Amino acid sequence: MVQIAGGAVLVTGGNRGIGRALVEEALSRGARRVYAGTRAPWTHPDARVTPLVLDITDTAQIRGAVGAVAELDVLVNNAGIQLYDDLTDRSAIESQLAVNLFGPYEMALAFQPLLVRSGGAIVNNLSLSALAPVPLAPAYAISKAAALSLTQSLRLRAAAQGVTVHAVLTGPTDTDMTRGFEIPKTAADAVARAVFDGVEKGEDETFPDPVSLAVADGWRNGAMKALEREFAQLAGMPAPEV
Repeated sequence: MVQIAGGAVLVTGGNRGIGRALVEEALSRGARRVYAGTRAPWTHPDARVTPLVLDITDTAQIRGAVGAVAELDVLVNNAGIQLYDDLTDRSAIESQLAVNLFGPYEMALAFQPLLVRSGGAIVNNLSLSALAPVPLAPAYAISKAAALSLTQSLRLRAAAQGVTVHAVLTGPTDTDMTRGFEIPKTAADAVARAVFDGVEKGEDETFPDPVSLAVADGWRNGAMKALEREFAQLAGMPAPEV
């Protein structure tokens, strides 16, 4: 299993919310190097942290980040956006797909060679909205559901190269994204601990808070996960000739 101690970790959206908590948790677990991707310049007092100006929708910045990272054990695709919409504006779907789906996709492809070399891990921070939409943000749910399917698909391809791929199905967390909602929320540092616990245990999906944990057994032992395992047995079969 991948261990954080002594390893190199890259966290996108690393300057706030769950991302900042993931940076701090990686440091507390003894990571040798933590790369923190942020859209604007940022600094951190710990010399083990290397900030990267990294907009995950900008292919040039992704290429620049690849050039700045010498080795990598864990890529955490944490950066994301949530907009409130009513599905009447296509641009709301497109903008969230750009960040929440295509951003992690481009990052996974770009850093794949480093992760193959280390036998590392890709972690996609998703949401319970990937399983069921929240009425206030249906386009966000669409993007996260697509990102869950991406995670499962990447898992099939990466396994043959010794790379593990993990989904984090996060419930309500006390960050800027949930500000103004008077609902039970889990502290970001508790979520970060659960994320890296899940990586080190080799969990396909991590449910890092009490709300998400309520559906964990149903997911892991349910028909959808069983179908994923069944389809995984087709990996490596040649595509039929057309």
